[in-house]
Amino acid sequence: MTFPKNFTWGAATASYQIEGAAHEDGRGPSIWDTFAATPGKVFNGDNGDVACDHYHRVPQDIEIMKDLGIDSYRFSIAWPRLAPQGDSQREQRGYDFYSRLIDQLLEAGIKPLPTMYHWDLPQALQDKGGWANRDTAYRFAVYAADLAEAYSDRVDKWITFNEPWCFTWLGYMSGVHAPGVKDMDQAIAAAHHSALAHAEGIRAVRAINPNVLLGQTLNMTNYIVSDPSDANLMELASLQDSHINRWWIDAEQTGHYPENLVEYYGPRLDRVLLPGDEKLLKIDTDFLGINYYSDSFISTPGPDDKAAMDGGPHPFPQRASGKVPEPTTDMGWPITPEGIKNLLLRIKRDWPQIESLAVTENGAAYDYPVENGEVNDHLRVEYIAAHLEQLSQAIDQGVPLDSYFAWSLMDNYEWAEGYRKRFGLVHVDFETQARIPKLSAKVYKEIVAANGSNIRGIVESIRV
Repeated sequence: MTFPKNFTWGAATASYQIEGAAHEDGRGPSIWDTFAATPGKVFNGDNGDVACDHYHRVPQDIEIMKDLGIDSYRFSIAWPRLAPQGDSQREQRGYDFYSRLIDQLLEAGIKPLPTMYHWDLPQALQDKGGWANRDTAYRFAVYAADLAEAYSDRVDKWITFNEPWCFTWLGYMSGVHAPGVKDMDQAIAAAHHSALAHAEGIRAVRAINPNVLLGQTLNMTNYIVSDPSDANLMELASLQDSHINRWWIDAEQTGHYPENLVEYYGPRLDRVLLPGDEKLLKIDTDFLGINYYSDSFISTPGPDDKAAMDGGPHPFPQRASGKVPEPTTDMGWPITPEGIKNLLLRIKRDWPQIESLAVTENGAAYDYPVENGEVNDHLRVEYIAAHLEQLSQAIDQGVPLDSYFAWSLMDNYEWAEGYRKRFGLVHVDFETQARIPKLSAKVYKEIVAANGSNIRGIVESIRV
């Protein structure tokens, strides 16, 4: 079992989840600052004011990355740190922070992979409608061009969006994420405008520097239907697949949305589509990033089902949901490592024109105590190892996968879950900000050093 010689190994984070310094150096408020300050929205009332204090601890955190031996670090840039009002008024101190981060990464031999937008929209733009307002797409294009002007001399690969399904449907339909809106029409508008912004952002960057590589990151899953003969379940699976997996890929690759969703949304989608949008949505990209955590299960739930998962909020009339197979992670997500291979093979089959794929997030939430200065997170080790073994098989079957980023470099602010869900390779004491590499960090370091060969042997040799 081996990975290609030039395979990229990395770890990932996001700005609001780790930076802190929410009120420093001219940073404007984001929708997550507002959401977290709203009682009852986030577990324990937690917020990202301090988070991992990464803003003040970049050198220390880069030393951790160097010790891991990773080739690349995926992070996100906080839009309200650079443009506090979401407009053309720049905050130079914000630009300087990311410039220092990029320079220090390069000095450490670590390639930066920035995400332009990972959910922290300037509150000033939300006050004007946020992603439900088409103007936000154009504002994003200006922001993307500003990033290219500032950093594309040193950064040659960019991700426009992280998981647009989450910030549109969780943010504007279910309301469980910022900005906490519960409105189907706004969610459909946000989904369209995010796809439009992705394409317009790429055009804006290429006008500045046509040589950089550009793509987006999508959270994707496989839908496992308990009874394929049940027409209701199969229809829901098809709609959900279009809703989560196909909407943004089809938009960039073809300029069109999945036919079953166009038909289902009807006038609600028609109201936000303008003549010529098909040409604007279609854009040539250089890669696709995939965030994978688990498969999703659809069945007719019985009275004793204690857990249900149907892939998240959706606007469809079918209310079937799936009993989640055990075991699960602390997020309640099933552990289905074979799903990551199946998903990548599906992408290779259905969108063969996508010539480069990256796993931009993959990981598991488990909370292990610190004992004698160590964190022995065996289940996370097994989760990562099992998924990497499946990725090796996918590569052997012709999937053009060139990189893997573990989620996450360190424990952080897990959105509406606050600080109670820990995904990190590195344990963070949020009282003292002490960092302790977990067993999973030690295993991942050895896997990286071996370029993914002998994964099972490494796991067994380090297991405590």
